[in-house]
Amino acid sequence: MSDGSVIIIGNFDGVHRGHVALIRAAREAEPGAKVIAVTFWPHPWVIHHPDRVPPLLTTLERRVELLRAAGVDEVVVVDYTHELSRQTPAEFVDGTLRPLDPVRIVVGENFRFGRDNSGDVGTLADLAGGDFKVQVVQLVGDASAPSSATLIRQAIADGDLERFHELSDQVFRFSGVVIEGDHRGRELGFPTANVAVDPTLAVPADGVYAGWVTRLDIPSPRWPAAISVGTNPTFDGVERRIEAYVLDRTDLELYGVEIAIDFDQRIRGQVKYEGREALIAQMHRDVEQIRDILAGHHAP
Repeated sequence: MSDGSVIIIGNFDGVHRGHVALIRAAREAEPGAKVIAVTFWPHPWVIHHPDRVPPLLTTLERRVELLRAAGVDEVVVVDYTHELSRQTPAEFVDGTLRPLDPVRIVVGENFRFGRDNSGDVGTLADLAGGDFKVQVVQLVGDASAPSSATLIRQAIADGDLERFHELSDQVFRFSGVVIEGDHRGRELGFPTANVAVDPTLAVPADGVYAGWVTRLDIPSPRWPAAISVGTNPTFDGVERRIEAYVLDRTDLELYGVEIAIDFDQRIRGQVKYEGREALIAQMHRDVEQIRDILAGHHAP
């Protein structure tokens, strides 16, 4: 690679199509330069609107993983603090961007930065002073709206994975450590790996989904799975959790193991059944439907 870098800037939550377009533009504009993604942690609303922080589509670790998979060479995570939020656009450029030796900075057309979002792409170009180029990329989306983390969060909250896939080429993943459950799944013939719902992360609407499970602690296959999100109302449950039954596997010991649950398609909403037998019969129908769906899909 040549000297210098091409920088893209953003929160990059979910690494959706708009983010991938920035990466592609950066790579094509300066083929020999290092592509650096500058992102922020925690989410800026933790500082500006702590009572309205949106549930994140990805953990920071997953965000970095997706950025690298999309073609970024290096990810710089900027600690978003009160002090940073009060920097002028010039202070941000001089303190955060110039040390990365940019030859070009690529941003979306709605890019804002600096105290009170006072800087825009014109400001950035002025501050460049000829030291680096500024390139603006148009927003990317479908016929109805540009891709955005806000729209994707709403699709996930609605359990609308079809809409999610219209806005993003990623797989929606929820990861966590498997915890002790009620052991009721095993009693019903469908042992599940239970993961607690993290309130800081986006979670699909209550219901049953087709998807995949992967161990994250060791190299692992991706197992087809029936996934339930909800409170288990048939047994008057109150704690919301995610439960994944790996199809045809009753031998997995996953307690204390971090797993990834990848959601593929929603099957139905959450229902309260009249007793165990009605629930078991429905679970058999769900598993067969999910088996048919996943048979035509490659694991993500």
